[in-house]
Amino acid sequence: MIAAGPPQGDRPPVGGGRAAPSGGVSSSKIALPRGPVVLGVEGCALTVRDRERLQHPLVGGVILFARNFRDCATLAALTLEIRDLRSPALLVCVDHEGGRVQRFRDGFTAIAPMRELGSLWERDAAAAAAEARRLGAVVGRELRAHGVDFSFTPVLDLDFGSSTVIGDRAFSGNPDAVAQLASALRAGLNAAGCAAVGKHFPGHGFVVADSHLEVPVDERSYAELAARDLVPFAALVKAGLEAVMPAHVVYPAVDAVPAGYSRVWLQEILRGRLVFDGLIFSDDLGMAGACTAGDIVARADAALIAGCDMVLSCNDFPAVDDLLSRWRPVAQPDLARRAARMEGR
Repeated sequence: MIAAGPPQGDRPPVGGGRAAPSGGVSSSKIALPRGPVVLGVEGCALTVRDRERLQHPLVGGVILFARNFRDCATLAALTLEIRDLRSPALLVCVDHEGGRVQRFRDGFTAIAPMRELGSLWERDAAAAAAEARRLGAVVGRELRAHGVDFSFTPVLDLDFGSSTVIGDRAFSGNPDAVAQLASALRAGLNAAGCAAVGKHFPGHGFVVADSHLEVPVDERSYAELAARDLVPFAALVKAGLEAVMPAHVVYPAVDAVPAGYSRVWLQEILRGRLVFDGLIFSDDLGMAGACTAGDIVARADAALIAGCDMVLSCNDFPAVDDLLSRWRPVAQPDLARRAARMEGR
């Protein structure tokens, strides 16, 4: 059994208060505020260990992967099982961008890489925006029909022709095209009941290195980044973007630590200059680009102190157990409000 840390603020311990059997809420659900950890689960149905983890006070969401998908029916059953554990329900999310990054396949519409929308934009911007909105609605409807709240999309990185990990996941190398197409995709997601997450702030498209495998370093100045990479983020934030995910990339001209651990990037620039008040998710703390901060608890601390609201620990289950047993995060008065915007509608 995973040891539960002390409650944050007024959070009750695991197994504490029960939700009232009114308003459609099952009396078997644990009444427990959402915590700051988003974690993965092991397979297509919850194991005993999964259930123990998901009832921990630090947990606030679940991210699904291809390992959690056999077919549409088992996906719907899994998300129902997750949602039936707690009140408010844990957020259920996925990386479902299209192209190389589409976790659910059989029974879901195959979404082409976002680069194809960028190519269409060069010929007919209005048609590309209309198609982006349509695809956003398709993704949103299909996810919501299977109990998933939102996808970590759209990708707001620019394509500089150098990053293989971004590549055709980017709409374009033109910041105006990315802003217009991502805004249209978000409109489609929203119309279907899904929030959007812009990633990877302030931009992962320039560096060659893959942050899953190493620590990328982008030597450009803030002025260079602001003139291009920040344009899509600024446009979507102004339009009401619900969430942002920072990059595990170091921009030494701005700060010596990766953006996801940087108060300069998250507090001064994203929250201050861009006036963003949505939810900030860390990227997966198990990635090589996140390892600069130390062990899993040190990484979570660094992300939260920098300004992240929720941290992701996706695939390393011993690390997840370590995080849940030892992490003592500070209270987050804005977490409940920001997380509520991510609920599927």
